[in-house]
Amino acid sequence: MGAEEAIDGIDRGSVEAWFEANVDGSEPPLSFEQIAGGRSNLTYSVADTNGRRWALRRPPIGKTLGSAHDMGRETKVVSALAGTEVPVAPIAGYCADDAVNEAPFYVMDFVEGPILRMRPDAEPYDEAQQRQIGENVIDTLVAIHAIDPDDVGLGDLGKREDYVARTLKRWQGQWEQGKTREIPLVDEVHDRLAARIPEQGPATIVHGDYRLDNMILTPDASDVAAVVDWELSTLGDPLADVGMLLVYWGDRDAELFPLFEPATTAPGFPSLVEVRERYAQRSGRDLGLIDFYVALGLWKLAIILEGVYSRYSAGQYGENADDAVKAFGENVVKLAEAADEAERRLG
Repeated sequence: MGAEEAIDGIDRGSVEAWFEANVDGSEPPLSFEQIAGGRSNLTYSVADTNGRRWALRRPPIGKTLGSAHDMGRETKVVSALAGTEVPVAPIAGYCADDAVNEAPFYVMDFVEGPILRMRPDAEPYDEAQQRQIGENVIDTLVAIHAIDPDDVGLGDLGKREDYVARTLKRWQGQWEQGKTREIPLVDEVHDRLAARIPEQGPATIVHGDYRLDNMILTPDASDVAAVVDWELSTLGDPLADVGMLLVYWGDRDAELFPLFEPATTAPGFPSLVEVRERYAQRSGRDLGLIDFYVALGLWKLAIILEGVYSRYSAGQYGENADDAVKAFGENVVKLAEAADEAERRLG
């Protein structure tokens, strides 16, 4: 992409000046390219005249739904996790000044490696490699949940108690604010979940959107190079992350894939049962009520996708929004129905 070409969401001259003043070693002119795959905050690849690369993250173009797009929060979490057993991309700088690029943004070193979003992305790897990738995803989540927030300076990231109740309240509010139509089942599932919240154990760091395609693998795919997209992270019930991981993981025989047919449906990846068993064994946590958290994840994802579809309809993703974003609206009802089924499995 030529250095002079305009790109949605980037004020080229202003961002270049900020890089020169704040990012060590950067040499303008810079080139920018929006990276495909982001459904909420926008991510860009940035390269300078010497070929050095960074990733820049900013909120969607135009009006946003508040803290879900908090760049300062992401920067704080990723910076705190540097040096722990959780792999993250090193932070290169943070800009809180809206005048620079319309909204706050942060910059991190560009991590080279594959991102496995869809099943074809997993096909270059044999079944043994696929299993190793899947086990690394589970083990990295265990590592996130094993960190004492106080030890890494994240003790004030959020309230520790009543995570599920706060999640239900927050996302029901997002639903009321961002929905484009009435879907009564979303409200019904909310009410049933709110009436049977499990007792929460000790709070941990919660990623909030943990799945395979929110991580960059090492170039040979033998390990996780960086977990990304920490925009929903807070303190709370770790089982919410497990439930969301199971939602995204998908069953090989499933009729509903929330975003697309995920890489985890390739034959070498652990099954849903194996995911649950490995996490339970390695973390020591009881997953007897995991269907509650699966229902919570499905319900929350329905609301997230309605918000994404609403922002797409309003043009907030620019001209390069892909067909998957356009189709998200169709999955909202199906996700609400799946959440209803998961809650009913609890009896």
